Amino acid sequence: MTPIITAFERSPDGGRGLARDTRVRWALEEVGQDYEVRFLSFQALKEPAHLMLNPFGQIPTYEDGDLTLFESGAIILHIAEGKLGLLPDDRQARARAITWMFAALNSVEPPILELANAKLLEGDKSWTPARLPQVENRVKDRLAQVSTYLGEKDWLDGSFSAGDLMMASVLLRLKSSGLLDGYPNLAAYVARAEARPAYQRAFAAQLAAFMQGS
Repeated sequence: MTPIITAFERSPDGGRGLARDTRVRWALEEVGQDYEVRFLSFQALKEPAHLMLNPFGQIPTYEDGDLTLFESGAIILHIAEGKLGLLPDDRQARARAITWMFAALNSVEPPILELANAKLLEGDKSWTPARLPQVENRVKDRLAQVSTYLGEKDWLDGSFSAGDLMMASVLLRLKSSGLLDGYPNLAAYVARAEARPAYQRAFAAQLAAFMQGS
């Protein structure tokens, strides 16, 4: 059976590949798994049919037979565990790759999202100018830590893995901010991830969907 994922009918990211369905598309492309996409309007996200799939009214969701998943990290871990290409065979290396998936979502992405919210949703607040440098510093602290660990390596732990897919997906949110410029090895890391054919296919699919819905 072909898995079905959900995505925005018209993504608010403007087709830049930042919506979380792109991560899932990328993982499916990396393992060579065909998939279908069900596009949803913002209104449909809050309707009972979708809330049965994702109680938080978000995308993406993943349906494969009688299995339904939500949360991009859980979906990608499931994909990686079921197909070759995203997790190492070695037990310890596999555990480290999964650790980096969690690190990307739990340690690196939250301050990045906080920064985005501070700029986009709170930019008109009187306290934003004083708060923004503090939020940026929290992002820079995380970038410095990841940069130090990565060093001169191509990927976080040997070969490309689901950990790199998730970390690069998170760091891509900073691409237009200029913050990655202060960490050349991270900028090069993200560029390597973007150059992967599987990412290129996933990005093109998300962009095509946005253009069609425009």
